[in-house]
Amino acid sequence: MNIFEELKARGLVFQTTDEEALVKALTEGRVSYYTGYDPTADSLHLGHLVAILTSRRLQLAGHKPFALVGGATGLIGDPSFKDAERSLQTKETVQDWSNKIKDQLSQFLDFENGDNKAELVNNYDWFSEISFIDFLRDVGKYFTVNYMMSKESVKKRIETGISYTEFAYQIMQGYDFYNLNAEHDITLQIGGSDQWGNMTAGTELLRRKADKTGHVMTVPLITDASGKKFGKSEGNAVWLDADKTSPYEMYQFWLNVMDEDAVRFLKIFTFLSLEEIAEIEKAFDASRHERLAQKTLAREVVTLVHGEDAYQEALKITEQLFAGNIQELSAKELKQGLSNVPNVKLEAEADRNIVEVLVSAKISPSKRQAREDVQNGAIYINGKRIQDLDYVLSDADKIDDELTVIRRGKKKYFVLTYA
Repeated sequence: MNIFEELKARGLVFQTTDEEALVKALTEGRVSYYTGYDPTADSLHLGHLVAILTSRRLQLAGHKPFALVGGATGLIGDPSFKDAERSLQTKETVQDWSNKIKDQLSQFLDFENGDNKAELVNNYDWFSEISFIDFLRDVGKYFTVNYMMSKESVKKRIETGISYTEFAYQIMQGYDFYNLNAEHDITLQIGGSDQWGNMTAGTELLRRKADKTGHVMTVPLITDASGKKFGKSEGNAVWLDADKTSPYEMYQFWLNVMDEDAVRFLKIFTFLSLEEIAEIEKAFDASRHERLAQKTLAREVVTLVHGEDAYQEALKITEQLFAGNIQELSAKELKQGLSNVPNVKLEAEADRNIVEVLVSAKISPSKRQAREDVQNGAIYINGKRIQDLDYVLSDADKIDDELTVIRRGKKKYFVLTYA
């Protein structure tokens, strides 16, 4: 099975400009290719990971990747399938975000070894040197307004309005391909399926201006079985930055994917062989309640993105929280595992009696209910059941001298911090 056949088998090929020609190029020699990432935030997310890992697979097959950070296009904003104009960011912000994205990409692509080691490029480097007049004369003249308006990404915005800034975005992306071909002999661009119009603008410019043929391959935009998209614009982003989405949160995300998606995601997001995945699928189908596919997916992706230690920590937090063993976890681990539960700061002068704490922290709605909760055994402090109405929280109840975890009933957790 050649690399293109494997990509198709994994569900990673959505569209190509000329599949036969692309397969020929990939099987007959080394292809230089690129994927672009606009710095529209200070981190990439799981939606980007599909193209990143596809780029890595091609590198492992001997081809040479270029990672393009859009320091210039990030200042403009891509209109593709957006309902409204993007908010423009300052040059300083875009530069800062560009640097962070460069660091993240180096986790996945090999920039150090071999003749096909990856290279980083930033389109601000060439756009900052082009005058507006030169760009119109040397690039703009190769695009007709009719051609530009035929793009689906533009059509969807015509009715609501699109600025010339975003309208011209496709020309800028097209020039990226042209410039990279001239400077680095890059002949293939990879990106998400929503970028098809922008990407083919590059092959059009190559054909018209340089009489050359370029290839485009898009990967699918990943949705779950309910049709929900992975992406920050959908409000459900899982970020690659551990400070924005902790390894534990990422682990839980994969652990909770639907059965219908689990095996498909193993093919897309992991480097397990197709044969290994087929064996996992058999065991998974025989006993779905054990969630083997989800557990394998969570292990592989968290390890890939954050490393083995982060995976082990996420696994430990998951297991100990499930068992209620709060005292087995550090404050750092609890902050990850309980990041989404109510966090209440206890003032220095506050009464530390358990009943008073339950009411002041809004864990119980009234003193009467708080007393009942304690007496009925529904209150746990750091995993230990408390039934004494006269119990007073002390420094001994602080985990790592930072926080206390109170549980009411089986699942309602609250984190107390101290002023």
